[in-house]
Amino acid sequence: MKKNLISFLFVLAILCSIPIIALAQTYYFSLDQEIVNVYWQEDGTLALEYVLFFTNGTGVSPIDFVDVGIPNNNYSISNITADVDGHPILDIESSPYVDNGVALGLGSNAIQPGQSGRVRVAVAGIRNVLYTDSTDSAYASAVFSPTWFGSEYVYGSTDITVIYHLPPGVTSEEPRWHASPSGFPDQPQTAIDNQGRVMYTWQNPNANGYTQYKFGASFPKSYVPESAIYAPGLLERLGIDPDAIIGLMCCGGFGLFFVFLSWVGNRSAKKRKMKYLPPKIRIEGHGIKRGLTAVEAAILMEHPADKVLTMILFAVLKKEAASVISQDPLKLDIQHPIDSKLRSYEQKFLEAFRESKAAQRRKKLQDLMIDLIKSVSTKMKGFSHKESVAYYKHIMQKAWQQIEQSDTPEVRSERYDEHMGWTMLDKDFDQRTQDVFRSGPVFVPIWWNRYDPTWSRKTISRPVSTSSMPGSGSGRSASSMPSLPGGEFAASMVTGMQGFASDVVGNVTDFTNRVTNKTNPVPKPTSSGSRSSGGSCACACACAGCACACAGGGR
Repeated sequence: MKKNLISFLFVLAILCSIPIIALAQTYYFSLDQEIVNVYWQEDGTLALEYVLFFTNGTGVSPIDFVDVGIPNNNYSISNITADVDGHPILDIESSPYVDNGVALGLGSNAIQPGQSGRVRVAVAGIRNVLYTDSTDSAYASAVFSPTWFGSEYVYGSTDITVIYHLPPGVTSEEPRWHASPSGFPDQPQTAIDNQGRVMYTWQNPNANGYTQYKFGASFPKSYVPESAIYAPGLLERLGIDPDAIIGLMCCGGFGLFFVFLSWVGNRSAKKRKMKYLPPKIRIEGHGIKRGLTAVEAAILMEHPADKVLTMILFAVLKKEAASVISQDPLKLDIQHPIDSKLRSYEQKFLEAFRESKAAQRRKKLQDLMIDLIKSVSTKMKGFSHKESVAYYKHIMQKAWQQIEQSDTPEVRSERYDEHMGWTMLDKDFDQRTQDVFRSGPVFVPIWWNRYDPTWSRKTISRPVSTSSMPGSGSGRSASSMPSLPGGEFAASMVTGMQGFASDVVGNVTDFTNRVTNKTNPVPKPTSSGSRSSGGSCACACACAGCACACAGGGR
């Protein structure tokens, strides 16, 4: 009887362990083929095009997200496009799992268990990817490593093809290929592509999707701007191999390992604090939610809290509801009484600035953010988050196009004033503003003196016309508009916004965390699967010509 009981308990223990194993093995797929076109551009930037062919395993979760590594963080998400089996991927965000990489949300086009799918990703304008060749200072070295996945999540062999397209003008006799990775032919195939560029192709039909492979070539520096060649770091100048340092760190014992885990944990926790949108807002509905304001669209895109509050500040200034008395520290002269026609979040913003104590002001601004997030969540019920985000990004891009394509400084200034709320949705707003107004005058908007208390309306560069500006509909003559040099205007915009963030919000992470705790609290722990980012201590990418993508993906 006792023996039978022991046997029964043993079998029961095995059976009980099966669901746990199944939960842990959430993702399991084969990467059948990986094709990467690597374009080394004449301006020194890098453009990538990945084509990834997946076959999902049976009895596992759908492939609903794919993380793709990018060589460094010198890129813009607005320069990334992707699709799955020809269906556009609209959910493209910085990956929470890969330091330099993006997460592609496949949504309703997720690759189901037992099914196959093709994911295509194109990334343009990656900067700081070229180094001085360690054997010839007249040559630029270009090294790239395609993205890979955790070995516990990908099985089988992968047919990997990496195609280098060297900068235009490089002749077939000038470039040099580097040593091929293990398993690939000693020499790449050489050809000329349809643009007349030298092309190197490496292919291995029996590679795998969980190993990092590095490919490299060098070409004369004269084909790219000198400024595009990344300067070597201190270790390289001292003749120390950074890969060896990384290896030593990897082998340095449990102390360093736990320090690393602590760093990763802190970094993940910081990212989690910035995610204030409630999960239910991402539950897919149908169609686009139109009619949101630029501020509400910023919430939908989960822009940082300081950026959202800055957008509200400019809105109330333009509506003559307040004026800036001083920028550092920020003090406002608020219209009394507060106009009831203002939007709810604008009224709450002004009420917060009536508080003289910084702590009380921040508390009211946090309450404003919480109410605004809840309001947007309510408006989004039944609508598609991804389609709506794509719609407002399109509005943002059209606004920039109208500004950048303006024929005269007067029209450009007017368009910037009209569309500023939408252009502020751009993560590269600061840089793009400086690019637009790098040269020529800026005819400042009528509300500018309410933003810059040091501005004197007597500063008028010249009368430009006695007629109304095209399309303004204001009846206001351009001759009455004072102007600033473009660079001064852009610098005033950028520094003022940065000052607002530090002075009013303080520590953005702490500020946002208090909001997140109300709108998107950490769920209670449950058993769940995990995924590997694919990177490891071996992923140093600090070699003499390194531009490799230290990342993985495939959650």
